[in-house]
Amino acid sequence: MARRSTAAKKPSPARNERLEARISAEQKDLFLRAAELQGRTLTDFVIASVHEAAVRTMEDMRSIQLTAQESRAFADAILNPREPAPRLKAAARHYIRTFGNRAD
Repeated sequence: MARRSTAAKKPSPARNERLEARISAEQKDLFLRAAELQGRTLTDFVIASVHEAAVRTMEDMRSIQLTAQESRAFADAILNPREPAPRLKAAARHYIRTFGNRAD
């Protein structure tokens, strides 16, 4: 069997904290079966799953906040548009001269 090189692997942070939870027998059986399918211990499976869920939740909340900020900025831009820059005005005049003022 091939050995894995530990030289390139970063050391895991020390696990000094405990997390306890009461679960049903059915939940434990489900978690154990899922852990076995991934070739992990129950502890490793639970830690990885909870970590992934926490990261995803934080990213989702960040997106919601950014979306709210962006929607306010968008509404402000619609309600209070800036004056077009001189180059944009010149481009619009050029377009109208070239193609006419068609709405189709």
